[in-house]
Amino acid sequence: MKTKREANALLRERYITKSVSVQNPIAVVRAEGAKLWDEEGREYIDFAGGIGVMNVGHSHPEVIAAIKDQADRLFHTCFHVTMNEPYLQLAEQLCRIAPIAGDKKALLVNTGAEAVENAVKIARSFTGRSALIAFEGAFHGRTMLGISLTSKVNPYKTGFGPFVPEIYRMPFPNPYRSELAGQDLGKQAVETIVQAFETYVDANQVAAVIVEPVQGEGGFIVPPPNFFPLLRNVCRERGIVFILDEVQSGFARTGKMFAAEHYEALDPDLILVAKSLGAGLPIAAVVGKADIMDAPPVGSLGGTYGGNPLAAAGALKVIEVMEREQLPARAETLGQQCVSFLRELQKQSTIIGDVRGQGAMIAIELVKDRETKEPYSEATALVTKKCLEYGLITVKAGVYSNVIRLLFPLVISEDLLRQGLQVIARAVKEAEEELR
Repeated sequence: MKTKREANALLRERYITKSVSVQNPIAVVRAEGAKLWDEEGREYIDFAGGIGVMNVGHSHPEVIAAIKDQADRLFHTCFHVTMNEPYLQLAEQLCRIAPIAGDKKALLVNTGAEAVENAVKIARSFTGRSALIAFEGAFHGRTMLGISLTSKVNPYKTGFGPFVPEIYRMPFPNPYRSELAGQDLGKQAVETIVQAFETYVDANQVAAVIVEPVQGEGGFIVPPPNFFPLLRNVCRERGIVFILDEVQSGFARTGKMFAAEHYEALDPDLILVAKSLGAGLPIAAVVGKADIMDAPPVGSLGGTYGGNPLAAAGALKVIEVMEREQLPARAETLGQQCVSFLRELQKQSTIIGDVRGQGAMIAIELVKDRETKEPYSEATALVTKKCLEYGLITVKAGVYSNVIRLLFPLVISEDLLRQGLQVIARAVKEAEEELR
C-alpha cells in the first residue's frame, strides 16, 4: 500500500508538466505562523514563505476573518463592470503608504508579472518611447515580457525566444562579485548606463528603467547605497520613468515597508508590489505618480480578476497588521540575528563565500573556493536537501543556483528562528564533509 507521499508523487508525475519545478518534494496540507505540516503529519520550519509571500505568517487569524467576511458578502465583481469597495479602499491605502511624492494612483492586478507588464505599458504610454533598461541578475516574471527583462538564462529563457525587442541590459553593482571591488561600484554602474546612451540606445528613446531594490532571484544582491540615488537622477534628467520592482522586497521584508525607504527621498515614479501584500492570495499592484498612471487611454489597463474583493480584503488586513505589529522593525531585528549567526558559521566553513542582505532579506552564497568565488551549485542542492530531511523548508536563488535565501515569515519566534539557523549550520557542515 502506497504512503500518501508516494501517492502524491505519482499524481505529480502523471498529471503535472515537468516544466513546473518542485524544490522540496512534499505536499503541505496545513500551515500556521512559520510552521508547515506535510501529508504525513511531519512538521517543518518555513524559511521560504512561498517565496516571500507570507511575511505576516501562514493562516493569520485576522486575515482569514477578513476574507471570510468578504466571501459572505461579495465574492466577485469585475471592476470593469461594477466597482467594489475593497478595490477602492486598497488603492487608497497603497497610495497612502507608497514612498512616492505628490498625488498617486494605483492599478490592482493579480501577479507580480502582471504588474511588470502594466508598468511597462504605462511608461511607454506616458513617454511615447519604447526602449527599456533592465539589469544583469534581474528577475521580473515568467511572461514573455517578464523573461525578456529577466537575466537568468536557464531555466527562464532557454528555448523561448525570440524575446521582446528594445531591452538593453546593464551591469548591476554586485559588491561580492564585481571586479571593481574597493572602488565606487554604484557610481561606475550608473556611468556605464550614461555611456550606453552614446553607444547602445538614445536616451530620448528610453521609456523606463526597471530595477529591483534588492535583487531577489538574482541572489539577494544589495547594491552600494549611492547607486539608486544616482540612477534616479539620471532618469529624472532624461525624462525616463523610474520603476522599482518591490514584488519581493516590499511589505516589511527589508526592515522598511518598502525597500525604497532605505534611501532619502528616492521618489520612484512607479512601484510594483505583490507577494506578501496578499498573504497568499493572488493580488498585485502598480502604484505611481498620478500623471504617469493616467497616461494610458481608458480601458487599456486591467483584467477580469484584478483587485477581486476577496484578495483586496485580505490585503487591507495585511497592511493593518503590518503597521500595528511593526513588522518592518521586527524584520530588522530578525535579520541582524541571522547575519550574526551566519557570519559565525562562515568562519567555520570553507564553502560559504558571502553572507548578505537587507533587513530580513538574507542569503548565503556557496562557493568552491573563496579566492576564485567559483559557484558551488552542487553544495547548495545538497544543503537544501539536507535541510528538508531535518525539517526546514528552504529556497534557492542566484544566477548560478548557488544561493540559499531566507524568507521566513516575520512573525517567527526567535527560538524557532534559531532552530532553523541551526539546521542550516548542520546541513552546511555535513555537505562540506561529504563533498570534500
